[in-house]
Amino acid sequence: MLMLLIIMESLVSCQRRVDGVVLHSSSTCQAAEMSDIRHALLRRDPLSAAKEVLYHLDISLGSAMQSSTGPTPGLEKSTVELVEEFIFHVYKDRNIQPKRMSCVQELQLLEIMCSYFQEQSKDAIRQIIFSALFSLQGNKADESRMAMLGKLVSMAIAVSRVTILECAATWLQRTHSAWCVRLAQVLMDDYCSLVPCAISTLQNICSASPRFCCQLITAVTALYDFSSDELTPPPALLEMLVGWITEDPRLLLLTFINTPLNSSLPLGCLEITPLLGLLRWCVKAPLAYQRARKPAMSNGHGESDKGTANGDLYSKLHLSVLQVFLMLQVQLTEQNLIGRLAVLPVESVAALVEEVSRICEKLTPLPAASQIQLALDRLAQALQVAMAAGALLCTREDLRTLCSRLPHNNLLQLVMSGPVVQPPPHGGPFQPNMYPHIHPGRPSPHSPHQSALSSPHSPHPVLSPHPTHPALSPHRPLTPHAALSPHAYHPAAVSFPYRPIR
Repeated sequence: MLMLLIIMESLVSCQRRVDGVVLHSSSTCQAAEMSDIRHALLRRDPLSAAKEVLYHLDISLGSAMQSSTGPTPGLEKSTVELVEEFIFHVYKDRNIQPKRMSCVQELQLLEIMCSYFQEQSKDAIRQIIFSALFSLQGNKADESRMAMLGKLVSMAIAVSRVTILECAATWLQRTHSAWCVRLAQVLMDDYCSLVPCAISTLQNICSASPRFCCQLITAVTALYDFSSDELTPPPALLEMLVGWITEDPRLLLLTFINTPLNSSLPLGCLEITPLLGLLRWCVKAPLAYQRARKPAMSNGHGESDKGTANGDLYSKLHLSVLQVFLMLQVQLTEQNLIGRLAVLPVESVAALVEEVSRICEKLTPLPAASQIQLALDRLAQALQVAMAAGALLCTREDLRTLCSRLPHNNLLQLVMSGPVVQPPPHGGPFQPNMYPHIHPGRPSPHSPHQSALSSPHSPHPVLSPHPTHPALSPHRPLTPHAALSPHAYHPAAVSFPYRPIR
């Protein structure tokens, strides 16, 4: 009887009747409920409390998604505070002595999380729970979030938990690049530095979660910028990435292909593809290794063969990057994005050119001449292919201004000057060379040079399905549209005279 009276009193306190209409004081009831949950959790040990909060997250968000027909429901502030207090141990009340988990309890919690994400059958709920746990809030709990996230993703790689890696791929795509670089640093320390032979475990993840690997490559290229020996890619990592990309270059386009066109990514996030970062590696590697040789030569120990040992790997990587640019042209054409979407932003390319120019000025010209020319050759090839494929929206005039401070390079001079017209053989009729346009604007439907890209004479192969990557699908179902022209080169279309190499 006493229990019945208590229940009735609770119901009366959470309801009001006005003119016969029941109005629920939901906020008051929810605050009281959260307060009761919090006091109950404080009496538990840290591991048990963390398990209960994870269970509470699953129940509350799962029921909210089932009852909601609109956008994805968000977390209440009180729920976020429970997560921060009992999983990441950032207490709001200073009078409460924090209860820290031991190393064994933390490992048990990571195992519980791995099991939960593996057993949760609904991908939407998995993504929401992962976001609720590890989305950065801009407070002091973020450090604890990042520490646990690094351990969780590292464990997921070790035990091949694909569901967690897929959630981590989404996190890497929607989080500021500075935090993504920190996660990449943790994974590189675990699998490249602390236990070098563990790189084989990371290498096997590519077939399990290629989407995560694509985002990891982007984060790793942002981490290692060749500014110092510590920020130079380890040889084992370089060999692994080159193996991934050589086996299937389309890995670099997974994020771009599977990102809806209407989705807006947060400011400061990683690039949509790893192409810019890998291009930075290929161009700066010869200069960085030449810079590393100078102290060795001054100490009388002779030249280091470090650059020679990795030269073949960077050559293979550079070739793969050029191949991906050609594949990207097919994707841009199918989506009718030629001339409208810059996969390589001009500002980022300008920053790379400025870095290269600054490094070249610091190197002694004569000993470093061959390395400087190799870097400029790679830069010229990448700029040419990227412009021709539609990934870089830049005119020849802008390109000449952009590269004006770089040392002289024959290939770069040729790219800045434009194509060379080959004379017809044996006095035959003029045959224009196939030369993709450099974004003068959308082609006219009445252009005499217009032809379908699906023609058997198309200069680039069409991206075909791959058994390893079933998710390679266009952004949306293709709709019929006017075919774009590969713009055969015609001498009358050149707006500037060809300048011979100096």
